[in-house]
Amino acid sequence: MTALTADEAKALFPDEVVTHARTRFVSVPGVDGQVALITIDNGHDHTRPSTFGPQSLVSLGAAFDEAAAASPAAIAVTGKPFVFAVGADLTAVEGASERSQAVTIGQLGHDVFRKFTESSVPTFAFVNGAVMGGGLELALSCHYRTLASNAAAIALPEVFLGLFPGWGGTQLLPNLIGPHDAVTVIFENALNQNKMLNPKQALDLGIADVLFDSADYLEQSLLWLASVVRGDVVPARREIDRGAGWDAAVARAKAIVDGKTKGAAPGALKALQLLELARANDLDAGYAAETEALADVVMSDELRAGLYSFNLVQKRAKRPAGAPDKSLARKVTKVGIVGAGLMASQMALLFARRLEVPVVLTDIDQARVDKGVGYVHGEIDKLLGKKRVSPDQANRLKALVSGSLDKAAFADADFVIEAVFEDLGVKQKVFAEVEEHVSAEAVLATNTSSLSITEMASGLKHPERVVGFHFFNPVAIMPLLEIVRAGQTDDATLATAFAVGKQLKKSSVLVKDAPAFVVNRLLTRFMGEVVKSIDEGTPFEVADKATEPLGLPMSPLILLQLVGPAVALHVAETMNGAFPDRFGVSENMRAFVEAGKTAVYQWDSAGKQSVDPEVQALWSFGDQPLTGDEVFARALEALAEEIRIMLDEGVVAEAQDIDLCMLLGAGWPFWLGGITPYLDRSGISEKVTGKRFLAPGVASLPA
Repeated sequence: MTALTADEAKALFPDEVVTHARTRFVSVPGVDGQVALITIDNGHDHTRPSTFGPQSLVSLGAAFDEAAAASPAAIAVTGKPFVFAVGADLTAVEGASERSQAVTIGQLGHDVFRKFTESSVPTFAFVNGAVMGGGLELALSCHYRTLASNAAAIALPEVFLGLFPGWGGTQLLPNLIGPHDAVTVIFENALNQNKMLNPKQALDLGIADVLFDSADYLEQSLLWLASVVRGDVVPARREIDRGAGWDAAVARAKAIVDGKTKGAAPGALKALQLLELARANDLDAGYAAETEALADVVMSDELRAGLYSFNLVQKRAKRPAGAPDKSLARKVTKVGIVGAGLMASQMALLFARRLEVPVVLTDIDQARVDKGVGYVHGEIDKLLGKKRVSPDQANRLKALVSGSLDKAAFADADFVIEAVFEDLGVKQKVFAEVEEHVSAEAVLATNTSSLSITEMASGLKHPERVVGFHFFNPVAIMPLLEIVRAGQTDDATLATAFAVGKQLKKSSVLVKDAPAFVVNRLLTRFMGEVVKSIDEGTPFEVADKATEPLGLPMSPLILLQLVGPAVALHVAETMNGAFPDRFGVSENMRAFVEAGKTAVYQWDSAGKQSVDPEVQALWSFGDQPLTGDEVFARALEALAEEIRIMLDEGVVAEAQDIDLCMLLGAGWPFWLGGITPYLDRSGISEKVTGKRFLAPGVASLPA
């Protein structure tokens, strides 16, 4: 046992926001004796969920001891309103400078949570709200679990961060719900952009024993506890297949980890080992292994990069660097969208759902307008079918979205965004037409991915109200919004753009008006080096697999297929026009697009991937092939060079904004830290630019 005093725990992590555990005793009808109810609460409202650092764990352990000493009929633990607990205090993990500190944190969590597992009286988790990571591990450590029907977030997200569930999760979950479903929660959901469970899914998986409405949740949970204590209710427990079923689950987990991380995330690899160990259902061995593995991962640069990423997404994204005072923002009561294609239609649905204001689409003919509005209404019907909106909400949303051939429909719009063909002349003409109808203060936004917004606005009477508002596809899912300040954009326009981005629940980053902004500029440079190596004679598969050590969500050639070769070619041509010394245009890529090809690869009926023979035939290869290592080095050195130039140009405020953009706009992994921490720790930053992007100890182990 790791018995820490409160003073020792405070010395270990003095800045902890402590989650206090307090015990009270309640009488429950039908129960002989009292029930000890432990409430965990960090003293803040639901916007700062309760977490566990050393002092919090000591407090919880003391509360359990107080409860057990009174010989109650049962012990239950619950959280503050809307929150059970969301896991370890990651700042405590981040602050560990020695392996021994990480071992202490791991052992302490195990020892405290294990009190609930090994209790001689029944223990219950009343999961009344959000529950993630260590919070869920505490619940799993109890004998029984009730769950509130409005619990907003249920997950074990650790593998997404580059960690793994280290306070019993890898051992308890597969032995409760079976290894197959545990793989879904620990690996598959975590590595699919940290997908959460809803309460019904948690119940169906067997994580929760019973679901109760939030209105009288605690009362119902206590009455259910009484029925369990009396023996009237015996919650079902699954029979666990420790043979072929476990083998299959481990194989599935390995396939997910290999596919999603390419072996680049130490936390995921440790989780695989611990899943196999859990087969024996020996908590002594399992917990000891978790603690040692936790210490190994905590003392790795990859985890520090993951924690850096987490802080960027949770903190910096919520307070965008360089954003004007929010009090300057103008109110938006109606939105206009020029264009009714797929991107425009996706935007219309998002604006209607989040802003709940009228949205009007325009296009060049009625058929296109009808198709765009029809798409939005169809998507609303899908949401209704999935019960994500009520019938009343669906009707209201449909009524908000309309179409028109006449841009006069924008007369009372406060915010008009264009999503037309990516051509400067076309966009200039569109804005000139819109300006004839809107007020002088209406914001004119462009969703351009690469064109100059300053030039776009140059012929207008009020160029100061033009701003870049660059979404990523698919609009509803990708969290990043690049907000671009053009040469004339004023503060009120910019503040309005940030306010709208926040209402849309996007993470906004302020970007200078420079070609292709951040994400597309870096991806174009990165992919350009890969394509260049193929042009020089490197086989498609060798070049495409060269970047696997990064553990990216998809390879360059699969990304090319997703983006669309024609779009990628257009951006490459734009960048070549701006920076011909660093951005080339592949004649092979031009021929590829002209031939109407959309993918380098083809797949047979068994799912086996191979290069499309037609693509192989149309490509003109050089006679200077590179090895995979050479392609990898070239691509990373190009990224380092481009990032340094972008920072020197002031495209964004700091390297942190580059990383935030790559995390949220390109889906690059947390354990890379976006990209600059990886370039720093691999020595590429200094080799190419002469210095690191981040100070030692930032996104890496303490210097």
